[in-house]
Amino acid sequence: MSDAATNNYDPLYSLAHLTLINCSPPELIYIAARAGYDAVSPRFLKMNVPGEFDVLPLSTGQIKATKIALETTGLKVLDIEIARITEDCNPRDFAPAFELGAELGARHMIMSAWTKRRDDRNFIIDVFGETCDLALKYGITIDLEFPSFSRLQTLDEVLDIVRAADRSNGGILIDTLYLHLSRVDLGELLHIPTQFLNFLHISDCLPGIADTSEGMIQLARDARLYPGEGWIDFSGIIERCPPLNYSIELPNQSRISELGFEEHARRCLHHAKKTFGKSRSKRRLIETQAA
Repeated sequence: MSDAATNNYDPLYSLAHLTLINCSPPELIYIAARAGYDAVSPRFLKMNVPGEFDVLPLSTGQIKATKIALETTGLKVLDIEIARITEDCNPRDFAPAFELGAELGARHMIMSAWTKRRDDRNFIIDVFGETCDLALKYGITIDLEFPSFSRLQTLDEVLDIVRAADRSNGGILIDTLYLHLSRVDLGELLHIPTQFLNFLHISDCLPGIADTSEGMIQLARDARLYPGEGWIDFSGIIERCPPLNYSIELPNQSRISELGFEEHARRCLHHAKKTFGKSRSKRRLIETQAA
């Protein structure tokens, strides 16, 4: 069951690290606190994407500064990022991130698959399952996502992996952008067992869908829109999901250049609360009428 699963839930709003990828974890925390967030979703495993904060894994000094920032601000850590399934990955290499995440109170870790072959289903299942086993003692779920330019590109594919692995802490991360890019029918969300869903990644985009991986990557890493600015049917998504927490993953370099880190983060949150507040009100009305 998701952390937010109550009838009258008050979801956490977390600032995902990709939104401000240049920032160190302590900087991310202080900016999130000033902008009004409840939590952060820091990146503790290096992804080697352009602009990424480059001191990963964190030094002892950075870990201490991160803990001080959390204590000073009172913010929580919703999830940590991001374990990648590759041909040569070893799930035991993720253990230091689990340990640090648990120390900071994280409940979830995101995972995605980046293998090259289409016949590696069993390998992905094994790696996902072993990672879940290692994370279990830290009280952390492993939430598998489906970036539209990765190995697993559809909801059906990640649902197949999580079901086949059959781990109590295995989950699925729904990113609203990837729902759109992968052309997922929102009715498919009703097929996901409630216990697989822990939080949402939220951002918006224009209606067109890039027809190349390069175009999708550029949009996902540098041009997402504030919720309510674009095309995504947030009401439809919320109506088909249990109550969940929200992690705002919204990189947009032009907005950051214009507004700065903190104002961009603040506007992300303002638009999310405005949009999702309306969506939740509509869902409660539907539930009342159904009762």
